[in-house]
Amino acid sequence: MNICLNAFIFSPGRMGGVETYFRELVRHIPVVGKDDIFTIFTGTKCSNEFTTASNLSITSTRIYSRPELLWFKNALLRRMNHLDAYTAKLKKINADVIHFPFTTIEPYVLDRPTVLTFWDMQHEFYPGFFTKKELSHRAKTYKKSAQRATRVIVSAEFTKQCLIERYDIESAKIDVIHTGYSPEHKVLEESEETRRIRKSYSIDRPFMYYPAATWPHKNHGRLLEALKILVERNRFDGLLILSGVAMQQHDEVLSMITASGLKNHVRVLGYLPYSELPHLYNMARLLIFPSLFEGFGIPLVEAMACGCPVLAADCTSIPEVIGDAGRLFDPTSPEDIASVIMECWHDDTELASMRQKSLARSLQFSWEETARKTVAVYHNSVH
Repeated sequence: MNICLNAFIFSPGRMGGVETYFRELVRHIPVVGKDDIFTIFTGTKCSNEFTTASNLSITSTRIYSRPELLWFKNALLRRMNHLDAYTAKLKKINADVIHFPFTTIEPYVLDRPTVLTFWDMQHEFYPGFFTKKELSHRAKTYKKSAQRATRVIVSAEFTKQCLIERYDIESAKIDVIHTGYSPEHKVLEESEETRRIRKSYSIDRPFMYYPAATWPHKNHGRLLEALKILVERNRFDGLLILSGVAMQQHDEVLSMITASGLKNHVRVLGYLPYSELPHLYNMARLLIFPSLFEGFGIPLVEAMACGCPVLAADCTSIPEVIGDAGRLFDPTSPEDIASVIMECWHDDTELASMRQKSLARSLQFSWEETARKTVAVYHNSVH
């Protein structure tokens, strides 16, 4: 069977967990689907981002920037009839099924079975987090893509229910496939690399860790309010370490740290090499995860696989992912966030119990299983 994975809108370093998902899927599907032929369709700038295999190849096309004439012609054609140069190239690929892994069917190709990985519909719950332009794009593409796809993959039961209730998608065509974590995420002993990272980032005391781009839904503001409560009322002397891509609210987060007098309690590390993350999960006293909305939350699973205790928001897919391995709080209440942190921070017995539960819970997630179930969906989509 010939399968095309459409990475036309793949944007390294700016997609968060979705990028991790796609990279791991590409790494594992040639192995579990050894009798199938896979093609990745992407832009020339991303053609070297993936490793080929005997049954996986790359087909790339030049993606023009806004000022160029072809971009305007393509935009006009897309608006008129969903046809453009990119769609034509994608249609020429020899594929029995096309997988669109980033929530929308773009370029617009429906001349054969399609599999859509749908991540979340955050805009339906928090429209204020998005620009009018982005809301317009989502209104035009999200529901239509889910309705027209042959099969839809989601990473959590929560998202499946959202699709059924908000977009009227039939339950039978939705497959819940949890994402996994890489083998690099595991319990690590103290090492030279650990010591290098600790020194490089001036980590001089116990810390809680939050790896998240500074999008509005990641809720950094309330976490910082909770930290201020801890410092002022409980003489909290630990650190909060933040990492992730600088996005929409980054300047606001930095300003709040300064205005709240928290500079001595926060380290903002920015976007980190992937290889450093397992070390930070292992070094952290706990993972703090106050996100208001998650389609899955890959850092939750990565942290659990490293034996890192998890304190997280009690909303969307998060409770489904962590099960009974972690502690939950109300992410809209800085008081509740601070209270749960304080209950755990000095309780070594509780943290040790959470570490064991996290390791056991993480065994339920693997990229190999994600890939195997995804390949099965490809085959089911043509029957």
